[in-house]
Amino acid sequence: QVHLVESGGGSVQPGGSLTLSCAASGLYLKDYNIGWFRQAPGKEREGVSCLSRYGMMTYYEDSVKGRFTISRDNGFNMIYLQMTGLTPEDTAVYYCAVGVESTQKLCTSRTADYWGQGTQVTVSS
Repeated sequence: QVHLVESGGGSVQPGGSLTLSCAASGLYLKDYNIGWFRQAPGKEREGVSCLSRYGMMTYYEDSVKGRFTISRDNGFNMIYLQMTGLTPEDTAVYYCAVGVESTQKLCTSRTADYWGQGTQVTVSS
């Protein structure tokens, strides 16, 4: 059975940083493209960043370019999202996901095969 478990969320002041982690089990992470998504209250879930199987292709949503960095460790089945320069607009529940669709399609169409349960990120002063 596949499980994706996020951790690292929390509350931070504007301008602060957080690193989210996602532990995958029940699959070989190297077989999937990966992604981070977020959903703010009253808004649809959106793709934040996606990364191809061996890290050759990346996608970042415009508002996080230059501030967020996605990475993966296929050997340990781990997915990461480093977030810097956080703003209140980044407040949302963040989800990790994996899928076989292309990196861009995974992020823009949210066509993941498996999802985590989410972790809350709150940015406020």
